Amino acid sequence: MNYEKMNTLLSAHMTEEGFKFWLAINKKIISPWEKPASSGGKYHNKKGGYVPSIAEHTYEMLYAASKNYAQFGINKSTKDADLLLLAIGLHDGLKYGPENEKKHTVSDHDTLMANRVESARESFKKIFSDEQIDILVQAIRFHTGKWSHEATKDFSFKDLHPYVLYVHSLDMLSSRNCLKTED
Repeated sequence: MNYEKMNTLLSAHMTEEGFKFWLAINKKIISPWEKPASSGGKYHNKKGGYVPSIAEHTYEMLYAASKNYAQFGINKSTKDADLLLLAIGLHDGLKYGPENEKKHTVSDHDTLMANRVESARESFKKIFSDEQIDILVQAIRFHTGKWSHEATKDFSFKDLHPYVLYVHSLDMLSSRNCLKTED
């Protein structure tokens, strides 16, 4: 499983504009896709101790989300689908540091990517409103829930958009080998 499989799914579920934006964003990110989802092998273990790539992990999340839009009233190939799928697609985009140059995953990868999106807000405004960009940033910033780099001791999802908890839940389910795809 690789980046191309993610792109096939995204092209089928995003708007044409949203998918083109995804491709453009990925040209600016040094690709983490084939690196292990867990550099130490402690997390994301599959049967037999196999650690999937970030692309495999992200694909599982994207696949599950694409099969379960109804809970949010989302239809495929809409701006809402673009927003949710982009949050999932980008959540681990800087898992190995600002240039994906580190040997091991970094604990602040959620903050790094959220800040990168925030700093590119004007570019994101080409397809999203300010409110949608705020949701995207939240979903990335807190995709690791109470373990997020910026989470406080009393962290809660109650004041965050529902997509934030959903992205976190998908991430947790994938990391515990609870998500399945058609493969």
